[in-house]
Amino acid sequence: MEQKQEKMVVELGNIDKETLQLWGEENHCYVNSLSSQEMESLSALCDTFLPAVDVKTAAAIHKDIADFFRASASATGTPERLGGLMSERLKHPKKWLVRLCLWLLSTCIGSLILCGRYCFSSKFPYMHSFTQLPQNKREAVLVSWSLSYFHHLRMLYKAMKLLILLVFFTQVNEKNENLSWKAIGYKGPDPEFKTKSMQRKTLRNEGLNDDDDEGQNDDGHEEEAELYGPLYKSLINMQLPRNIVADSLRQVGFPVSVRNKRNAAPSSIASPSLVIKCDAVVVGSGSGGGVIAGVLAKAGYKVLVLEKGSYCARSNLSLLEGKTMDQMYLGGGMLATDDMGVILLAGSTVGGGSTINWSASIKTPKHVANEWCDEYELKLFESDLYKEAMEVVCERMGVQSEVEEEGFNNAVLRRGCKELGYPVNNIPRNSPPDHYCGWCCLGCRDGSKKGTSETWLVDLVNSGNSAILPGCEAIEVLHKKRRDRNVATGVAFEFQYMGAKDICVVESKVTIVACGALSTPNLLKRSGLKNANIGKNLHLHPVTMAWGYFPKTSSSGEWPEEKKTSYEGGIMTAMSTTVGNFGKSGYGAVIQTPALHPGMFSSLMPWVSGADIKLRMCKFSRTAHIFVLARDQGSGTVNSPYSISYQMEAMDEENLKKGIEKILRILAAAGAEEIGTHHCKGKTINVKKASSEEFERFVKEESSRPLRDLSTPLSSAHQMGSCRMGIDPKTSVVNQMGETWDVEGLYLADTSVFPTALGVNPMVTVQAIAYCTAQSVLDVLRRKKSN
Repeated sequence: MEQKQEKMVVELGNIDKETLQLWGEENHCYVNSLSSQEMESLSALCDTFLPAVDVKTAAAIHKDIADFFRASASATGTPERLGGLMSERLKHPKKWLVRLCLWLLSTCIGSLILCGRYCFSSKFPYMHSFTQLPQNKREAVLVSWSLSYFHHLRMLYKAMKLLILLVFFTQVNEKNENLSWKAIGYKGPDPEFKTKSMQRKTLRNEGLNDDDDEGQNDDGHEEEAELYGPLYKSLINMQLPRNIVADSLRQVGFPVSVRNKRNAAPSSIASPSLVIKCDAVVVGSGSGGGVIAGVLAKAGYKVLVLEKGSYCARSNLSLLEGKTMDQMYLGGGMLATDDMGVILLAGSTVGGGSTINWSASIKTPKHVANEWCDEYELKLFESDLYKEAMEVVCERMGVQSEVEEEGFNNAVLRRGCKELGYPVNNIPRNSPPDHYCGWCCLGCRDGSKKGTSETWLVDLVNSGNSAILPGCEAIEVLHKKRRDRNVATGVAFEFQYMGAKDICVVESKVTIVACGALSTPNLLKRSGLKNANIGKNLHLHPVTMAWGYFPKTSSSGEWPEEKKTSYEGGIMTAMSTTVGNFGKSGYGAVIQTPALHPGMFSSLMPWVSGADIKLRMCKFSRTAHIFVLARDQGSGTVNSPYSISYQMEAMDEENLKKGIEKILRILAAAGAEEIGTHHCKGKTINVKKASSEEFERFVKEESSRPLRDLSTPLSSAHQMGSCRMGIDPKTSVVNQMGETWDVEGLYLADTSVFPTALGVNPMVTVQAIAYCTAQSVLDVLRRKKSN
């Protein structure tokens, strides 16, 4: 009887299956606190970007397309949804300025300031507010903003375009459908996944594995892992009463003390609701934190992982772009540098970026390792340990380079490169050769992409002596003065509990911070670390793109095949280094392909009018995108996770321009009918009809446009270097063991420690560095244990 009671406590304390079924399925509604004047302007802006367009030839076109053209943004509820996001979710430091502009646009004087001559009329009352202007004048205002001499007007245009188009093309009704999707040829969530998801829900409703777990066979455990995810046994539900949470942690082996219930004061760092003791606390569960947590737990140490994001099991993934960005991306996928110059994407979920990345698993390039070793004197990167680390992490992730069937974008890139004689190679991936999925940026539907939640964190679960706390954000690294140096003693963290913030403390022998290059600096600063390099030297791998349209034809020998679409297939399987500059300075660019579902696609494509954007979106499913990614020498500063300044250097801009020139040629050589870039003027050329002179003129003009003036969207999915590794505390934050110069026993294990930009996808490199750091931490723990 006593054994059964203990078992019940563990089940109650861990994330229960009912909770796991609900996670990822709820729709969060944000409260709109914008004023009536702001909403009036926001609605007018939404309908300017996406107006109702009269379709005069409706009889000759499909009903879905006619409905799409006739629908305005306000008719589909876009302003209300966006108002809620702006009120509660958007955290950009210039948000106040956007709201001020919305208020000004509702007044005649404010509109005159922001819109100029377009506010005047020959009829009484002779001057109008933006909301009173006809559609053609409002569109002219937006175009003038996009090319304005005034930087802040270009910022306003870019912000509103990004937000409005993103919300419109990702919002869904109760059936998880969007009005535009059929018109633009988008299937929504992967149809195969939707079928499997319904089957899983049927099994769950039938009560699979609701019986006592005693005597359960391996097949039963596999079915549970399939339904609830491989980590569910080590997930702790912090929404349960404190005594139940404490008991569940004790059952895993963590000593826990609970604050006296009679203490009615709010919890604080000095008086936390729980104090948990462990060998190591790891803040973050991504490619860095996941590796180090798995290595330490497998070695027998008690490891507690704190993750700000939630856990989305395979069966609970929605594969809906808007919903996933809100749940699994930092800032809901609405992050940008302070000047709106670069759009930033970063993971914020259990597994971090490895859960929503694009599978590319490229080892640290030799020229980069040599630079870090020779110029930065970091001998780690020429050591046998680092070479071993790269092999170990690649093996654990199942990295391989074969691909059975190439997706639309990658097939275009490979064919164009071969036609032109450009180098093109397979990209190593942490997924099998038959992994044909374009939704991996929204989570892996079957676990075949081996991110940390399918590998290193599974090792942690299997150790039986560790736990993961999702929804818990570290607020301070705790440290004390001992002799002549500060020594880390643990972490304080907070989470939402019964509508209020609750604070707990973890006391640990070692502390590892792996929040990512955008969040780690802020945590260190809040914890009192004074190193001047914290937050500096941020690199972003800036990206810009070009596109090519490949219409469907009735020809039997058509290429790309009619069944192929721009959003399906392996996201990254081909790469060209034709502008890589690997053999010289090492600072060039690589050419790859992105994952673009309707929201991100629409927000990046040029907007020149409401009708034009709808026509462009109707070509969505057959528009291939290829991007160029620069190994940037320019750098920025992380002021907070939501305030990032960045300045791209002229050489980085030139490398991107060279890449765009190559991409336009690749698209044309692959057989595109129409090509263009993302520059706000939206110029295109019909390759089939243009002469060679016209084509060359177009390529030269489009590839020479400036990229640092907000006229062309730049993006970043890789952030690194903000707490870089080095041999001198005057120029770096951590040493070669990953330990901070300021605080003994405090280690960093994420991309923030990169000495420079890497130049390729960073997953293997950060995992290899984390593996090496784990060996240093193991040495410390062994010494503490022996003492």
